[in-house]
Amino acid sequence: MNLHTWWIFAITVFVLCGTPGPNMLHVMTRSVRVGFRRSVAAMAGCLSALVLALAISAAGLGAVLKASPMVFDVLRYAGVAYLVYLGIKAWRGGDAPLDVGSPEAVAPARRRILFRDGFIIGISNPKLLLFASAFLPQFVDLTQPQLPQFVILVGTFAVMEMFWYAVYAAGGRGLASHLARPGLRKVFDRVVGTIFIGFGLALLRARP
Repeated sequence: MNLHTWWIFAITVFVLCGTPGPNMLHVMTRSVRVGFRRSVAAMAGCLSALVLALAISAAGLGAVLKASPMVFDVLRYAGVAYLVYLGIKAWRGGDAPLDVGSPEAVAPARRRILFRDGFIIGISNPKLLLFASAFLPQFVDLTQPQLPQFVILVGTFAVMEMFWYAVYAAGGRGLASHLARPGLRKVFDRVVGTIFIGFGLALLRARP
């Protein structure tokens, strides 16, 4: 792959990944509730969904989604339902209270559950598949072997995404110490809940 092409891709993806979205908000709130170290499971879930979606798109599922609106709608409505569910849960303060006096604000959530929730958040967004199918090919040289190029592009995307997960999670851990007061915690929960519901409703407007 041409180094100049890779740099353009890397810079674009760095800015794109840093933009707040459902994945970043989810990682930040997990860090607030369960601590940075345990939130790594949520990061792994989101990242696994991202890599899988990019790999599937590279294999051609993006074209399938464009050709079959029904498949796209199934993914879209599933994503909407889950985001709205998370929003309502956050609004109602569905997680355990934070223990900000301990090194890690541990909530009763197993790592496999954190991973599962992160994966569902990531994979239920069909816009990622469509974006990948339209975006990645722009940086592929069709005169050269394509598989190594896709591996480089997906790997670069994953590294950039993980960097921003760590940034958002670190910010969430710092925020946890300010949420000991029930009043602030209630405001935080309701703001997060509203944003998640907003993401879900915005997803209804997605079109293949």
